Amino acid sequence: MKFLDQAKVYVRSGDGGAGCVSFRREKFIEFGGPNGGDGGRGGDVVVECVDGLNTLIDYRYQQHFRARPGQHGMGKNRTGARGADTVLKVPAGTQVFAEDNETPLADLTEVGQQVVLARGGNGGFGNAYFKSSTNQAPRHANPGLPGTEMWIWLRLKLIADAGLVGLPNAGKSTFLAAVSAAKPKIADYPFTTLHPNLGVVGIDGREFVLADIPGLIEGAHEGAGLGDRFLGHVERCRVLLHLVDGTSEDVAGSYETIRAELEAYGGGLADKPEVVALSKIDALDAETRAARAADLAEAAGQAPLLLSSASREGVDTALRCLADIIREAGAEEKEREVPADWQP
Repeated sequence: MKFLDQAKVYVRSGDGGAGCVSFRREKFIEFGGPNGGDGGRGGDVVVECVDGLNTLIDYRYQQHFRARPGQHGMGKNRTGARGADTVLKVPAGTQVFAEDNETPLADLTEVGQQVVLARGGNGGFGNAYFKSSTNQAPRHANPGLPGTEMWIWLRLKLIADAGLVGLPNAGKSTFLAAVSAAKPKIADYPFTTLHPNLGVVGIDGREFVLADIPGLIEGAHEGAGLGDRFLGHVERCRVLLHLVDGTSEDVAGSYETIRAELEAYGGGLADKPEVVALSKIDALDAETRAARAADLAEAAGQAPLLLSSASREGVDTALRCLADIIREAGAEEKEREVPADWQP
């Protein structure tokens, strides 16, 4: 299945049904009077977060969605039926923006969440609604109100606990394949990963979701390489695992390049907890390993983890470090949700 994380969609709610002009005419009924029913309300356009989806590919082939109009009112005080709603089903983590692609309308993060984007038009009143002591035979009714139409943007941001960042060929996909059941494409050339991948990682009885995004290069925030559009998928992560290729001659420069791109992107990525790791250490001798670890520690301001996805050296240590940070972040979020001095 092709990965699609952004789509532009046209939606329109249903028009309201018109009211009816009708009079009761029956044999042996002296005073019939008006009995025109009201029109039915038009259908709404609803966005619903459902399980089992991880891409917006459904909106690649259909971009127009219209709810059904309400039925017109009928005689004998019969109200028209309400129009059927149109439901747009999206995966968890989908954001809805207005046509300018900047104004947020909704953020769906949990399965089952629903948001009404466009409400259907109200049905018109029938002539029975207007009868009174001074107007006993009204001969007019209201038309239904028109529905609402708009263009919207759907933008998917994958929900993961930890995210992998680094230059192309830093070993991100190899690490994901080594620690989870995910099967990302792995090759010995840059930009092997063209779209984000997710994997469920388990360590010491704890599980978390790890996201791998395409590699960044210098100038990604200006559109260089694949750009930085995929960084949105790690905005929701609680911790970043920054992999630096140990076989690179300038590990400090590699680290600083990625940090500059994270700061240029914004979105709070530069402020997230970061675990720095020197990857591919199985290809280095002890002396080179120590020298490049020292260079990376000086640039990052912290001692990097040493790991090799091929030999699994240091992999479990990195996973435990990520799991601990994720657990601490989750505990802090719960404390913010429920104040310590709260009492029932």
